[in-house]
Amino acid sequence: MTEKPQQYQLFDTPEYSYRVLVTNMSDRIAMRTWFYNQRAGAENLLKEAKNDAGMADHPSGRWAMNCIFFQFAMLAYNRNCWLMLFHREEEAPVETLGHTTLATARLRFLFLAARIWRHAGRVGISYSDHYAEQPVFDRLMMRLRSVVANANGFLPVIPAALRC
Repeated sequence: MTEKPQQYQLFDTPEYSYRVLVTNMSDRIAMRTWFYNQRAGAENLLKEAKNDAGMADHPSGRWAMNCIFFQFAMLAYNRNCWLMLFHREEEAPVETLGHTTLATARLRFLFLAARIWRHAGRVGISYSDHYAEQPVFDRLMMRLRSVVANANGFLPVIPAALRC
């Protein structure tokens, strides 16, 4: 069995991050670093859209059908982002909210062991006792059920607004 070689850090310090940028930009270093940091975040989102939202697939040979497929995939992605905002803690500041990938959300809220039952004219769902996300899922469902409209639009579901 061959051992995997160990990867060494050139400068291993907790205070600084070191990277090499090869560019023809003439802006200040801080601006170039900011630009490439933003780009890296976008590439992660594109990778997630390709792998988790099905954007790598082109189910039809017709352009219009692929456009509709793309719009549905983006609608599903945006719906996931809204659901993640709906299930947040009320007191959570913006800085603590992280990005939840589609794959993680699917594992937490969609692929779960449950039993749908019907008794005495009622329909319900029972989750496994081992479902660790039960309180979070119940809070999410309660908030979704409380979405109601009035004459001016929709009433707030979470009393504390999310401020940037």
